[in-house]
Amino acid sequence: MPLYEYRCRNCGRKNVFLVGVTMSKPVIRCSYCESEDLQRLISRVRHVLGEDERMEKMLDPTSLSGIDENDPRSIARWARKMGKGLGDEMGEDFDSLVDEMEETAAREIEGGETSSEPGIDEE
Repeated sequence: MPLYEYRCRNCGRKNVFLVGVTMSKPVIRCSYCESEDLQRLISRVRHVLGEDERMEKMLDPTSLSGIDENDPRSIARWARKMGKGLGDEMGEDFDSLVDEMEETAAREIEGGETSSEPGIDEE
């Protein structure tokens, strides 16, 4: 069953309705003010990818464009993108790990440090 979006002409808020196929036209009311004066909106279409399509998209070499392997923030952004592509498979701690990567990179850049481990300097 499709989702349809409507804007209420009375209060201006957007409403989303799951509309089934019926013989009669359903009566749709604003969820906020209960007005029946709604205007149907043109919605974006979302295509849900299957697991094979997601993996194929992630393995596409163009997904690596724009990554600077010398910039930890760039690597963290790439890791976040890959994690979203894999969904729940990365585990609950993955986002926290990527956040920590970004914070560490920001501290290093602000402080001018060259190593993430204390007491170790690059030669």
